[in-house]
Amino acid sequence: MKIIQYFLWLGLSFSAQAQKSGNPILPGWYADPEAIIFDQTYWIYPTYSAPYEKQVYFDAFSSQDLITWKKHERILDTSAVKWAKRAMWAPSIIRKDGKYYFFFGANDIQNDNEIGGIGVAVADKPEGPYKDHLGKPLVDRFHHGAQPIDQFVFQDGKDFYLVFGGWKHCVMAKLNDDFTGFTTEFKEITPENYVEGPMFFKKDGKYYFMWSEGGWTGPNYAVAYAISDNPWGPFERKGVILKQDPEIATGAGHHSVLNVGEDWYIIYHRRPLGETDRNARVTCIDKMEFDEDGNILPVKMTFEGVNKKGGQN
Repeated sequence: MKIIQYFLWLGLSFSAQAQKSGNPILPGWYADPEAIIFDQTYWIYPTYSAPYEKQVYFDAFSSQDLITWKKHERILDTSAVKWAKRAMWAPSIIRKDGKYYFFFGANDIQNDNEIGGIGVAVADKPEGPYKDHLGKPLVDRFHHGAQPIDQFVFQDGKDFYLVFGGWKHCVMAKLNDDFTGFTTEFKEITPENYVEGPMFFKKDGKYYFMWSEGGWTGPNYAVAYAISDNPWGPFERKGVILKQDPEIATGAGHHSVLNVGEDWYIIYHRRPLGETDRNARVTCIDKMEFDEDGNILPVKMTFEGVNKKGGQN
């Protein structure tokens, strides 16, 4: 009887384990994950984590349950973006009027005289194929000291904003209707200790501005956040909510957020213990929770990941 009970328990344990995503959730080296839900399907659009000269394409991943992910290869590459040569980074995607708009950084420009910056591509399906929307960068220069990388598109009602910035500066502008330009000037919204990787979400009428701080190649990369009543700020810094865990991983940062019903998830990259290559980054998911005042609680990195979940709009 005890043997039978043991095997029954073992079977239940395997079953329970199978309902967890595990971390990392994607095979291979991927960073800067953008997560979003389209038509009850989860999507992740990451950076291919490799030397700059090999970062010439983007893959995407889709899932019905946060557990099993399907790879969609080369949804966009430099053959479709003639001005992009390398360092294709940190995609951000949004749907508008039945089209999917894919914002990305390319070429890692160091000054306004170099060709590159932030581009936008468009497709009829979330898995592409995507084509260059403009034939040139949407943002091709620095604004208020912000390097044109790490773009995030934030929708607030009928309005769409582009937030971006490296080199410890962050700016935001309102996009026009066809995403060919802007209807406002770029405003600097840099919070305390900001480095890169901005993202926004709205909850209970409050605007949450999140970013990465520290150095992406080192162990102390981390995610912090601030809150405001207005998307333009001012933002009150609240503190760090995701950082390295010497028992799990280092270099945790450059994330996105998913809201599924009452549940919230943070999708981010981290560097496995023992990895010294700066591009050895993997995409992970963990629960993100709030206290009764709306503050984000510190996120505990795990190897288990999250429970199986059905997609929602």
